[in-house]
Amino acid sequence: MKKRIYKDIKIRKLFKRYEIRRRLLLGLINDLSIPLEKRMEFVSQLNRLPRNASKVRTLNRCVLTGRSKSVYRFCKVSRLALRDLGSQGLIPGLSKKSW
Repeated sequence: MKKRIYKDIKIRKLFKRYEIRRRLLLGLINDLSIPLEKRMEFVSQLNRLPRNASKVRTLNRCVLTGRSKSVYRFCKVSRLALRDLGSQGLIPGLSKKSW
């Protein structure tokens, strides 16, 4: 499980490093005032960037368990960890209904 967490952290760092370059190239590719040959050159530059530098490669993972499914964005915790923390009373504003 730790390996997946470290892999996701590595992908997030790579995305952060290439984010400006990727957005700049995408903006230039979509600009219709630039000639087609030049835009195709930008496409080839974009294809040379690492695949893991893309935003869609990142996953939301639970900060406590590393679980990738059913992670709540507002607290970055999975539903299982949220239930445990809620039953212990560690999340303010979360009350038990019928667990």
